[in-house]
Amino acid sequence: MWTEGVEVEESARAQIANVASLPIVHGVAVMPDVHWGMGATVGTVIATTRAIIPAAVGVDIGCGMAAVRLSLVASDLPDDLKPVRHEIERAVPVGFSEHSDDRLAVAPSVVERLRQEGLDWMREAHPGIVQRDVGKLWRQLGTLGGGNHFVELCLDEEQRVWVMLHSGSRNIGKVIADYFITRAKERALELELVLPDKDLAWLAEGEPAFTDYVKAVSWAQSYALENRRTMLGSILKGLSRLPGFPPFTATEEAINCHHNYVAQEGEFIITRKGAICASLGTLGIIPGSMGTRSYIVRGKGCAESFNSCSHGAGRRMSRGAAKRKFTLADHAAATAGVECRKDAEMLDETPGAYKDVEAVMAAQSELVEVVHTLKQVLCVKG
Repeated sequence: MWTEGVEVEESARAQIANVASLPIVHGVAVMPDVHWGMGATVGTVIATTRAIIPAAVGVDIGCGMAAVRLSLVASDLPDDLKPVRHEIERAVPVGFSEHSDDRLAVAPSVVERLRQEGLDWMREAHPGIVQRDVGKLWRQLGTLGGGNHFVELCLDEEQRVWVMLHSGSRNIGKVIADYFITRAKERALELELVLPDKDLAWLAEGEPAFTDYVKAVSWAQSYALENRRTMLGSILKGLSRLPGFPPFTATEEAINCHHNYVAQEGEFIITRKGAICASLGTLGIIPGSMGTRSYIVRGKGCAESFNSCSHGAGRRMSRGAAKRKFTLADHAAATAGVECRKDAEMLDETPGAYKDVEAVMAAQSELVEVVHTLKQVLCVKG
């Protein structure tokens, strides 16, 4: 557990113990942003032997971060960032919104590639996953979603401008997850497995459902990666045509990393639920809340953590608790200097609902080194 100086609630500790007790689990690494999640804690890295727990991967398969630095500095930005926020909200549908049929953000070549990589197979092998409305897949590609998903304009330690965003595999990822979580639970009943939590049912290597889940989850991770790549393209295109916004180029290759995914790494299957790969030299992104710092990091390759680090600050209270605790005045004060929504719908995402990202970073100094420190000046929430 890399949690020194960071509170871990008892419900999360109980979940960690439940996961660690499973016969398929080799080890569990707990990140400093750890908190209760469905089945398994968010902020947990689970190494299993020849099996996967679909609920531990989670329902937003492939959710992650992307960031790119622009050729602009703070003084280049307009004084009023509200039109910039509105342009980003026009370029990228947020919440339940999606692209219209005649305004898809995705290129035909991307559609064809994703079809060939697994969509056509999935529709034939598991028609329960992809129903009649296949068009929804494409309308949601290049969209943000809701909850804690966001787009930010940030400044680094040298006042250079970055675009950063957080999103995943949208509805299709959840449908795939729910489908195979159900399969795993059915298999556990068939085998009469005694589980500390029914959501910890697993699929074992050698079973058809395991093979199909690996293929489906890999496809969803590709979809999520393309979703973030498409959004970045849409945002940059929107900013480039916005009156009053200065001309720019993207000056660094975009970082695009998952933090809800599964991968075979060496002899173990590694599930990162709210954690990113921090293998030696690998770049990653650790965001704070909508009023605090975020970090571009480089992995140190700590074997005990299964080459992982946290995926963010991590929640310290539920959404309901945040709405009860914080007022609009609290939210306005916590997001002072940030162009963002200040209404009641944002209270569950207010900075106070999250752990102290500075404490989180201090607790994992063994896992990563900081490359850039970012502070947002604009935030679009889903």
